[in-house]
Amino acid sequence: MTEQQQRSYRLPATTATTRSGAPEPRPIGRIPVQDVRPAVDGGALPTKSVVAEPLEVSATVFREGHDAVNASVVVTDPDGAVTYVPMTCTNPGLDRWEAQVAADRTGLWSYRIEGWSDPYGTWAHDAAIKVAAGVDTELMLEEGARLLERFAAELDLEPADRTLVTGATSDLRDTDLPVDARLGAGLSQELRDLTVRRPLRDVVSASRTYAWLVERERALTGAWYEIFPRSEGAHRDEQTGEWTTGTLRTAADRLPGIAAMGFDVVYLTPIHPIGAVNRKGKNNTLTAEPGDPGSPYAIGSKEGGYEAVHPELGSWADFEAFRERAEELGMEVALDLALNCAPDHPWVQTHPEWFTTRADGTIAFAENPPKKYQDIYPLNFDNDPDGLYRAVRDALEVWFEHGVRIIRVDNPHTKPTEFWQWLIADVAQTYPDVIWLAEAFTRPAMMHTLAKVGFQQSYTYYAWRNEAAELREYCEELAGDASYYMRPSFWPTTHDILTPFMQYGGPTAWKMRAALAATLVPTYGIYAGYELMENVARPGAEEQIDNEKYEFKDRRWADYEPGGPREGQSLAPYLTRLNEIRHQHPALDWMRNLRFHETDDETVLCFSKRRVLDDGTEDVIVVVAGCDPHSTRQTWIHLDLAELGLQPDESFTAHDLITGAEWRWGQHNWVELGAGKEPVHIVQVRRF
Repeated sequence: MTEQQQRSYRLPATTATTRSGAPEPRPIGRIPVQDVRPAVDGGALPTKSVVAEPLEVSATVFREGHDAVNASVVVTDPDGAVTYVPMTCTNPGLDRWEAQVAADRTGLWSYRIEGWSDPYGTWAHDAAIKVAAGVDTELMLEEGARLLERFAAELDLEPADRTLVTGATSDLRDTDLPVDARLGAGLSQELRDLTVRRPLRDVVSASRTYAWLVERERALTGAWYEIFPRSEGAHRDEQTGEWTTGTLRTAADRLPGIAAMGFDVVYLTPIHPIGAVNRKGKNNTLTAEPGDPGSPYAIGSKEGGYEAVHPELGSWADFEAFRERAEELGMEVALDLALNCAPDHPWVQTHPEWFTTRADGTIAFAENPPKKYQDIYPLNFDNDPDGLYRAVRDALEVWFEHGVRIIRVDNPHTKPTEFWQWLIADVAQTYPDVIWLAEAFTRPAMMHTLAKVGFQQSYTYYAWRNEAAELREYCEELAGDASYYMRPSFWPTTHDILTPFMQYGGPTAWKMRAALAATLVPTYGIYAGYELMENVARPGAEEQIDNEKYEFKDRRWADYEPGGPREGQSLAPYLTRLNEIRHQHPALDWMRNLRFHETDDETVLCFSKRRVLDDGTEDVIVVVAGCDPHSTRQTWIHLDLAELGLQPDESFTAHDLITGAEWRWGQHNWVELGAGKEPVHIVQVRRF
């Protein structure tokens, strides 16, 4: 990597160093400001949010002695405009100060905390005590008047505010007024409100400045639908058994059906030429039969590599037509970046140094024991990083020129994290609206680091978190400190994942897992065929039998439509309703508003999301799910009404958004759900 490329993603240094190279200790400041949150890796990497998403900022701020201390969040927008947001001390005993901020547009913002001595707060506290006790009455009133004179002199006040200040100053000195009236003028609510908005601030001490990256809303919220384009429109000749591949043009015919279910993103597995050398056959066999299409993840052949479209699918013009049709229907297109080269990828001949050569002279193929991928040569980023980095970036430029703005990255954890940090930052300089999803089912440290260095979204362990307790524990982690840099995407299944829970849970499991994915987190996705509950696994593997990764699949969608021979056998209406609920209830668009509630049955999960809307109204959703797909559960749930914006003894109408049923609920409520009934209640809280 060149020096210039390194500089393109590194934040400027914020601390001086000693002669030994160690950082200089940062001055504590006259008013100590400590433990600022959020702070990703101590502020070394940006905190993330999307437009309008609240950022809960907090710090410990204190001072010596008994004088009043105060704090502000100082927000700087991408153009350098500065806003001061008052903070509130939420725990006086621990000196914890908090404020909520939100950005109204995308870009690189920043924030810092300033602690300061509050002369008005000090006087107001002392004057209220002393004057009431008859101690130094005239002295305290005169000191208040002089403080307000300073207030008027040092601050550029609006005329009405200046009139308020000068009037209070005069009243404090008016000996013809009762003492209580004079003091009341200096402590009026109007004056207190003004000093919050426009405070006098002494001995201001600032924390370090923290980068705050604000991105577009799709970086946080969306419903994804995954397809293999070659299967959409594919059909088999019943006499010869030969397959005719689907194309980007026939796949476009499927888009209205996907849009009708309410999905926001249609995600395409790789659309590039597929290698012929070591091509895999059906169910990952080592020998491909004539007509086997191979895995689209084994990229590259004589027809080209990452800059090319598989000729059997069409051309880049056909892709653009597909994308334009998706956008007409209100969806974005996500394209799969799989840095996997087939043995006949052009790079193997032109740049053998980009691969790993074994002692016998052969190039190493990909392995993830016990899985072996003889049709894929993994890239080696150590031999010529500068050349390989640039080659990947140049290939992506073709995608961006054709309108792609969402990238799903296959196995990013098998590539250097510094590569992703550089690549994502480099792309953002030209295309700041690009969103990256990390498909990294791996160790937590790697998943979190990929998010920190730039990935807007991440696959998760959701597919393997099935019990209520482990779901709660995992989601509390995701909604906590991790939410300031990592945005989860929940997928019940993928083309590579079919857990035993889904194999044997029946329709109850398929409905429940989709509903939980759609409501626990802002972004979720399903793989085509989910609505058909395709649940037969390949022996010895947690993935579909007759896996679409290695062959065509004709799902005969028309058979499931009204009047078709399989009408009523699809979950499409259920998925449609889930997405309608998501679009109608903005509380589900956020992650950090997730709150869990108690239940008497350990297999039942209960949680809520609450959001105050721009018009001042509230959107409040409560979800209750039975996590055992094999039984019906009856139990009590216990709601924390304060988290719903209600009083402790208040009741409300619980409107089930799935069935339309309504109940009168309060703090303690009896529920029945599970096999044979609706497995999930998605309840809108309606005040009486």
